[in-house]
Amino acid sequence: MSRGRELWPFAALSASYFAHIGFFNPYLPLWLKDAGFGLFAISLLTSMQSATRLFAPYAWGWLSDHTGERVRLLRFCSMVALCCSAGLWFELSLWGLVLLLLLMFTHTSAMMPMSEAALAQLVSRAGGFDARRYGRVRLCGSVGFLLTVLAAGAWFEAHGMSSFPAWTAGTLVLLVASCWWLPDQREPVQAGARSESIWPVLRRPEVAWFFGAVFLHVMAHVAVYVFFSLYIDSLGYGKSVIGLLWAVSVLVEIGWFFTQARWLPRLSHGAWLLLAAGLAVLRFAVTAAGGGWLWLLFAAQLLHAITFAAHHSVCIALLGQYFPARLRGRGQALYAVLGYGLSGVIGGLLGAWISPRWGLGAVFWFAAAVALLACGAAWRMLAAQRRLRPAAR
Repeated sequence: MSRGRELWPFAALSASYFAHIGFFNPYLPLWLKDAGFGLFAISLLTSMQSATRLFAPYAWGWLSDHTGERVRLLRFCSMVALCCSAGLWFELSLWGLVLLLLLMFTHTSAMMPMSEAALAQLVSRAGGFDARRYGRVRLCGSVGFLLTVLAAGAWFEAHGMSSFPAWTAGTLVLLVASCWWLPDQREPVQAGARSESIWPVLRRPEVAWFFGAVFLHVMAHVAVYVFFSLYIDSLGYGKSVIGLLWAVSVLVEIGWFFTQARWLPRLSHGAWLLLAAGLAVLRFAVTAAGGGWLWLLFAAQLLHAITFAAHHSVCIALLGQYFPARLRGRGQALYAVLGYGLSGVIGGLLGAWISPRWGLGAVFWFAAAVALLACGAAWRMLAAQRRLRPAAR
C-alpha cells in the first residue's frame, strides 16, 4: 500500500469518531435537559466520559501494548459502544443512565489513544514526527465533527431532541464500519516488553511538568466541553446558533491541521504549549464577559485553532518523543487519563458547583484562572527543557 493510501483507513476512523463526538458532546446536555434532568444531574452524566478516562485508556493501552492487537481491540470497542447505544431509546433513571454511559464511554474513550498510538508510528520518520501527514488525518476528524455539529443543530432546532438516540446509533454504525476498514495487522511483541517500565520516563522533570500543563489546560476547556452549549442556550440563542459557534471553532481547527507543518517549526513544542495556554486565558475571559455580543463569542471561538488544535498536535509529537516503541500505547493512555480523564471529572464537578451559585458565566471565569495556572506549568516545562540542553551538549 502506498504511503498516502495507508492513511485512508485512519482518516476514515478519525472522521467517523469525531462525527459521533461532534453531535454527541455538544447536544447531550441539551437532550438531558429536554428529558427533565437538572443541572447537577446533567453535569454528573456528562462527566461520565471523563470518569471512564481515569481507567479505560490506560487499561486498553496496556492491553494493546502487550498483545499488539490494536485493530482488533478497536473493532471490539466500537461494537460494544453501538450495542450500548440501544439503551438510550428507553426511559432510564438517573442511575440507569449513569451505568449505561459508563459502559459506553469505557469503550469509546479508549479508541482514540489506541488509534493515535498506531497512527503516530505510521507518520513518524526516523524518530521524527511528520506534522503534515498527521495533520491531514486529523483534519478528517475535524471535518466529521463540523458536518454533524451543524447538521444536528439544524435538525434538533426543527424537530426537537427526541431523535438523539437515532443520531447516536447512526454515527456509531459509521464508527464500526471504519474500524473494520483498518488493516488487520498485529504489532510484534518484543521480547522483554512486559518488563519495560514507564516510571523512569514519568520521573523526568520536563515530562512531569508536561502532564501538569496538559491537565490544567484541558481542565480549563471542560467549560467548553460540558457547559458551553448550556451557557449559550441560557443566553437565549437557538440551537442553530449553538451549532454555528461550535462549527466556527472546528473550521479554524481544520485550517490549522491543514497548514500546521508550516507553523509548528517556528516555535519549540514547549513554547507552543505556553502560547496555547495564554490564548486560552483570553478565550475564556472573552466568553465570560462577552456573552451579550454574539460577534465576541465567535471571535473567542476562533482561538480554538491554537488552544485546541495546535496544543493537541504538539502533545502528540511530545508523547512520541517521551514514550517510544513499547511505551507508546501507555503514553497515549496517560495523556487521555491525566489530560482528559481526571481533569474532566474535577472540572465538571467544580463547574456543577459553581454554576448554580454564580451562573454559567462564572464557569468561564474559573476556566480562565485555570488556564493561567497552565501557563505556569508550561513555563516550568520550558525551564526544565532548557536545563537539559547544556547536559545534552
